[in-house]
Amino acid sequence: MPTIFALVLLGAVLGFAVARPRGLPEAAAAIPAALLCVVSGLVTPSAAGHQVTELLPTVLFLAAVLVLAYLAERHGVFGYAGAVVARFGRGRPRRLLTAVFATAAVTTAILSLDATVVLLTPVVLTVAARAGVAPRPHVYACTHLANSASLLLPVSNLTNLLAFAASGLSFAGFAALMAVPWLVVIAAEYLVFRLFFRGDLVGRAAEPDPPGPAPRYALVVLAATLAGFAGAQPLGVEPAWVAAAGAVALAVPLVRRGEERLGTLLDEANPLFCAFVLALGVVVLAVRSHGLGDRIDALVPGHADLLGLLAVAGLAALLANVLNNLPATLVLLPAAAHSPGLLLAVLIGVNVGPNLTYVGSLATLLWRRILHARDAAPRTAEFLLLGLATVPLCLVAAVLALWAGLRVGGVA
Repeated sequence: MPTIFALVLLGAVLGFAVARPRGLPEAAAAIPAALLCVVSGLVTPSAAGHQVTELLPTVLFLAAVLVLAYLAERHGVFGYAGAVVARFGRGRPRRLLTAVFATAAVTTAILSLDATVVLLTPVVLTVAARAGVAPRPHVYACTHLANSASLLLPVSNLTNLLAFAASGLSFAGFAALMAVPWLVVIAAEYLVFRLFFRGDLVGRAAEPDPPGPAPRYALVVLAATLAGFAGAQPLGVEPAWVAAAGAVALAVPLVRRGEERLGTLLDEANPLFCAFVLALGVVVLAVRSHGLGDRIDALVPGHADLLGLLAVAGLAALLANVLNNLPATLVLLPAAAHSPGLLLAVLIGVNVGPNLTYVGSLATLLWRRILHARDAAPRTAEFLLLGLATVPLCLVAAVLALWAGLRVGGVA
C-alpha cells in the first residue's frame, strides 16, 4: 500500500504539471504532495529535510541561470543571435537549419535548455517567418537540441547538475567525457532532420539585412561566466554563485538606467518552479523508499562496459518518458552513483530520451505551450515520428562515443 500511495502521489504531481489546470503553477500540487508524504509517514521529516538540502544548491543554480538568460535577452543577445542566424541562412532553408542547430546547441550548453526553449524558440519562429521559409524544422530543432544538446556541461541541464554532484568528476573532466557524445548526437539529429524535413528545406527567399552591432558587454559577461563555472569548481565554489555573479553583472547597467526592476528579476527566478523541484524530490524519495528503489537497483548493471552503458541509457530513456526526466534522474542516481560512467549513461538516457514524447521533459512541455500560444502548435503524430527517427539512433551513437571516451580516459 505505501508503494501504491507514493506512486499515486507522483502520478498526480506529474499529471498536474503537464495539464496545469487554470494556469496554476506546478508547485500547487507538488508542495501538498510532499507534505502529505511526510505527514503520512512515507518519508521521515529528517529524510525529507536531507533531500531538500541535497537539492538546494542545484535549485539555486536553476534560479540564477533563469535570471541570467532573461537578462541576456534584455541585453539583446537573442535578438542579435536571431539576426546572425538569418544572415547566415541567406534565405536558404538548409543553411538556416544549420545556423539554428549551431545556435541552439551553444545556447543549451551555456545557458541551459530553458533558455533555448523559452527565449530562442520565439526568435527562431520570427526569423523563419521573415525569411519566408517553413518554420517546422527550425522550431523542432529548438526542442530537440534543448534536450539532446544539454549533454556537454554540468550546467547545461538540471539533470546534469544532479549527476555531477554525485560523479566525483571535475567540471573539465565532465565536459571532456561528454564532448564527443554531444557532437555525435548533434550530428545524428542534423542528418535525420535533413531527411525528415527534406520537403520543407527547398526553395529560397530574399536575403535578410546584416545584423546590427553585437551586444559586446553581455557577450563578455556570458563568456566570463562560462569560464567561471570551470575555474570556480576546483575551488569548491558552487555554480549557483558564478551564475548569480553573471546575473548581477548584467543586471546592474539595466537597473541603473531604470530599464529593469528587482521585482521582475525575482519573478524571472521562478521561485514557484524551484519549490516544485524541491517538493518533487521529496515525492520521488517516497517512491524510491517504498519498493521502486530496490527494483531499479536490481536493473542497473554493476559495471560500465558497453552493454551496461547501453542498458542504463535505455532504462533512463524509458523512465524519462514514463516519469519525466527529472524524477527519472532522482530515481536512478543512487543506483548508478558507484560509477561515473554509468552516471553519464544515465544522463544520455534522460537528456536524449525525452525527445520521444511530450511528457519526457518539462522543457518539451513548455516548448509545446509556447507554440500553442503563437498558433504554431506541433502535430503530435509528427512529433512522435521524429522522436522515433532520432532517439534510438542518438542513444546508441552517444553511448558508443561515451564508451570509447571512458576507455581512453581510464574512467570506470
